[in-house]
Amino acid sequence: MSDTTIDTTALGEKIVAVIKTIYDPEIPVDIYELGLIYDVFVNEDYDVKILMTLTTPNCPVAETLPLEVEEKVKSIKDVNDAEVEITFDPPWTQELMSEEAKLELGML
Repeated sequence: MSDTTIDTTALGEKIVAVIKTIYDPEIPVDIYELGLIYDVFVNEDYDVKILMTLTTPNCPVAETLPLEVEEKVKSIKDVNDAEVEITFDPPWTQELMSEEAKLELGML
C-alpha cells in the first residue's frame, strides 16, 4: 500500500468532465446533464466503476454508449481501469435531467 491518498474529488471532476463530452445521439445534451450517470466510484487502485442507465432499455446505443464511457474514462491519466454497469433501477425519467438540460430542450 502506498501512503499517498487519492484526491477523489479532483479525479471525480476529471471523470465528470470527460463524461460531459459524451452525448446521447438522439438528444443534443450530454449524458451527465441528462441524468444517465447515477454514480461514480473510485477505489484506491484508481479503478473506476460507473453506474449508469439509458433513456430506454432498447436504446439504439445500448451496446456502444457504455463502451464509449469506459474508453473515455480509461483515457484519463490517473485512471487505472473503468467499468460501466448499466441499471434500469430506478428507471430513467425526465425528472433526472439537470435544469440546463431541460432548458436546452425547451422544457422549462
